[in-house]
Amino acid sequence: METRLSTGAALEIPPAEPGISIRHVIGRVLIYGALLLWTFICLFPIYWTVTTSFKSAVDVTQGHIIPFVDFMPNWKGWGSLGLSPDTIFEISTPRTEFLSRFANSVITSVGASLLAIVLGSLAAYGLSRFKYRFGFMRNDDILFFFISQLILPPVVLALPFLVLYKDLALLDTRIGLILLYTLTVLPIVVWIMRDQFNSIPIELDEAALVDGLSVWGAFIRIILPIALPGIVAAFILSLVLTWNEYFFAALLTGSDAKTLPVMVASQTGSQGINWWSMAALSAAAIAPLVLVGILLERYIVKGLSTGAVK
Repeated sequence: METRLSTGAALEIPPAEPGISIRHVIGRVLIYGALLLWTFICLFPIYWTVTTSFKSAVDVTQGHIIPFVDFMPNWKGWGSLGLSPDTIFEISTPRTEFLSRFANSVITSVGASLLAIVLGSLAAYGLSRFKYRFGFMRNDDILFFFISQLILPPVVLALPFLVLYKDLALLDTRIGLILLYTLTVLPIVVWIMRDQFNSIPIELDEAALVDGLSVWGAFIRIILPIALPGIVAAFILSLVLTWNEYFFAALLTGSDAKTLPVMVASQTGSQGINWWSMAALSAAAIAPLVLVGILLERYIVKGLSTGAVK
């Protein structure tokens, strides 16, 4: 096949290779098929939890899955929490307990995440912009020391924290959980924020100092706004980890500061597991994190991917 140009010269165009387009289509089908399968695997537990909250005992034991096909949905699970349409406007002790545990989870997880963001951002900025030396340790060694704290199993800290919190009168208090949760997520925040600050050119700090800003001024007015995606990503990751934490919440709380994960686990009794109540409570506990993830998805992806490609 050839095409005539204005000068009269002939330009030969090679014929298209049909095999390339077929391989391309097959490759795309396989990729999207794998992604759909992985999406199904990831979302099925959430689907099962939500549908189980609308099942009766018979439907749960028989493994019915599809609403209106395998079973008729009902509000039994939500009614046990006082959250069904026929009980929402009535006085309900389970609903009062649920709202109290929900408030505890919100206060402790948000408080710990914010405190970890403040402390972690300061530590990460120092490790990114300044050179430290403590004996044989340099900046990278200090960062590794922070990350290495995640290796320690939580059960090892159970007895020390139990004794310490008893002496400090922090047992069964929200402030006690906030301080402990801050320590657990602080290494992750430092790790994420250090990569975020490393991706910001140091020339911006130098230009801010030349313009008359102090180190604190350059950090707060110039660097932090640019690092906002990383801050949001670190905050959401901290929020998820602290919101779902069960071990220390069960160990260090009694009645006043008990959180939602502890309440979910308490649905088991001598008569067995109230699957519908546990599913309704789990769905209500998952919903806030799902909304946060949907609303701030772009910040999560951008913040976690910063520094990955250089």
